[in-house]
Amino acid sequence: MKIGTYGGTFDPPHLGHMEAARAALAQMNLDRLLIIPDREPPHKDLAEEAASPQQRLAMAALMADGLGPRAEASDLELRREGKSYTADTVEAIHEAFPEDELWLLMGTDMFLTIQNWYQPERIFQYAGVAAFSRNQEDTQEIFAQQSQYLEETYHARTTVVPLPEVREIASRDLRRMLASEWTGGNVDPAQYLWEPVYGYILKEGLFGTQADLKHLSDKHLRAISFSMVQAKRLPHIKGTEETAAALAAFWGLSPEKARRAAILHDCTKYWTLEQHLETCTKYGVALDELECVSVKLLHAKSAAALARHVFGEPEEECQAIFSHTTGRPGMTAFDKILYLADYMEPTRDFDGVEELRRLVWEDLDRAMILGLEMSVEDLEERGVPVHPDTLGILEELRRKTR
Repeated sequence: MKIGTYGGTFDPPHLGHMEAARAALAQMNLDRLLIIPDREPPHKDLAEEAASPQQRLAMAALMADGLGPRAEASDLELRREGKSYTADTVEAIHEAFPEDELWLLMGTDMFLTIQNWYQPERIFQYAGVAAFSRNQEDTQEIFAQQSQYLEETYHARTTVVPLPEVREIASRDLRRMLASEWTGGNVDPAQYLWEPVYGYILKEGLFGTQADLKHLSDKHLRAISFSMVQAKRLPHIKGTEETAAALAAFWGLSPEKARRAAILHDCTKYWTLEQHLETCTKYGVALDELECVSVKLLHAKSAAALARHVFGEPEEECQAIFSHTTGRPGMTAFDKILYLADYMEPTRDFDGVEELRRLVWEDLDRAMILGLEMSVEDLEERGVPVHPDTLGILEELRRKTR
């Protein structure tokens, strides 16, 4: 197995870091990429406004999630006291994976000065070095000279990873830009950040950001919601948002409210059972016996609670989120739009979805009946209990349309 390690303060990780990691995964055909935030960088002090070690790890994990299943964030250096020396790190990784091929990823400046690092001979004993290059033509000669020197001096293995053109920025400048966004700055820091990382920064109030969670723009609400879920869920949330907004406009309801309800509808999708129950208890959400043991059912309840109490969204949106999984008797047209948008947004692919997509523009109630019937059939085939609210709204709509 070929393992890449990518270290740094990641305070915060930005698109430059992300594109470099993506290039290494593709060009080096890595089987695994470890993104390792350092505890105490040997070459500099952490900034006064630095995020905590656990916050930097959380942001690195969000970036890793966006890179796909071969990437992961590691707390290896955060668990180790003192300066985060690379020599100690690569030796620890080698001890954990003694049969695997290890590569250390780094930028140009680091590659050209690595001989000055702490115990460089230990680094090269355990790992090869892959240097990122922004402009291969300009750096080819100097890279070749450094590679020859390292090979002759340390018997080092080296390679170059050419990078695509991306907007590069220093993390210190990005931190200043994030703070200035709330004091009249005219440059948008979001352009340099993976959206879930940006959302995490806003949610945690890092680097001088001052987002009022109860008065968020769509952009900020979306970013924070994305920071709470796994990257694989983002296409579904985006699809639900656009579908809900279009349906609401078509049926004479508020596309803006539908959009915000859709942005939040799955924000607690990946919570544990304990997290759901704690939140529902905190905000007085009554749960029945089936809901108390089902994470799939609970995410609608806890997401609605956050929408109401944390994000300050209108009751109409909160109620739609509350019932978007099971439905419920007495659903409004707005409730039905979110339920159906969630069910048949563009990434969904199952027998009957095309008929559902046709029917939603003709008759919401008949579309609901079709969606509910398919849901009940699927649950029964899998031996999963059907919630009484689902059966209740299905029977109500059948009576209404007879």
